[in-house]
Amino acid sequence: MSKAPGHEKWPSHRIDERHLEKRVIARVNNEVIADSRDVIRVEEDGSPERFYFPRSDVKMDKLHASPTKTECPFKGHASYFTIDAQGRELKDAAWSYESPYDEHADLRERIAFYTDKVPEIEIRTM
Repeated sequence: MSKAPGHEKWPSHRIDERHLEKRVIARVNNEVIADSRDVIRVEEDGSPERFYFPRSDVKMDKLHASPTKTECPFKGHASYFTIDAQGRELKDAAWSYESPYDEHADLRERIAFYTDKVPEIEIRTM
């Protein structure tokens, strides 16, 4: 895409991305929504840690595109999804950066979940 304007404007803002060598499972009401061994953990100043799952490991049939869009000056434009799990609808509970800024290209098209809406995120050793 291009360079992130946020990193130019606030060079001390820290965003660390790391591939976990662990299995990560996200559940809603005990229903598995995502299960992967290819997760990127993102730790960013001022935000809780987030886990980005490849779409191939997310039950995309449980996610429905939302009209909500936001922009992060560091990562890019985010598209949101509503989760439908066991009859429970969680509006804008997940998001994805379709074309992130160059500094965060590894997040492209991965799915992350708000932990207040998807609090059951389990990290297992392999």
